[in-house]
Amino acid sequence: MEGGTLQQIKEYLEEKKIKTATGKEIWTTAVIQKILKNEKYKGDSMLQKTYTEDFITGRKSKNVGQRGRYYVSNSHPAIISAEVFDRVQEELNRRARLIYKEDGTVEPSTRKYNGKYLLGNLLMCGNCGASYRKRTERGKVVWRCATRIEKGKELCADSPTLNEEWIKKTLDETVCGNDSYDEEIVRNRIENISIFNEYLEICSKNKDKISIPFTEFCFR
Repeated sequence: MEGGTLQQIKEYLEEKKIKTATGKEIWTTAVIQKILKNEKYKGDSMLQKTYTEDFITGRKSKNVGQRGRYYVSNSHPAIISAEVFDRVQEELNRRARLIYKEDGTVEPSTRKYNGKYLLGNLLMCGNCGASYRKRTERGKVVWRCATRIEKGKELCADSPTLNEEWIKKTLDETVCGNDSYDEEIVRNRIENISIFNEYLEICSKNKDKISIPFTEFCFR
């Protein structure tokens, strides 16, 4: 919930000499992800995640629909609140960049989670849907469409390159309101920021939208 990636959590655990449940000193991101998704930590249980496929050999298989599964709430004392657990699941889904379509289906997006820069997770190109990436050009920090960086401006000609200082000043005035850019406030309030040819659109987590027209000071 503090914004770390699975890799950063792995490095933290190893640095603090915290061992895995089996006593290993090296963690894997897959194990960390399983912990974050394990409902037992909030006091619930999903029964029959596996089933015995062969009673003679005792071989078990993962249950992905072959048998019924049963969810039991409050089956044992929790060590983390249901609220925190559910918020983590929402964050995992957000980082997976899942797109929920109108027909109810879900598909992954091409955007990737950025554990280093908050703006890298919020800024997206309104033209092609790609993330914006941080760059330093002519001594200034700017953000530019990833498609334009990797494949050339001919594939995303309408995506502007924006000055980071202007972006933070705009977020301060429209979101933070405390005379200084506060990353934690932005993280908690903003879902994404779409960048179009002539304006950017700030979408809050309660689905309100604010459109900000560009001025000469916003460009690199």
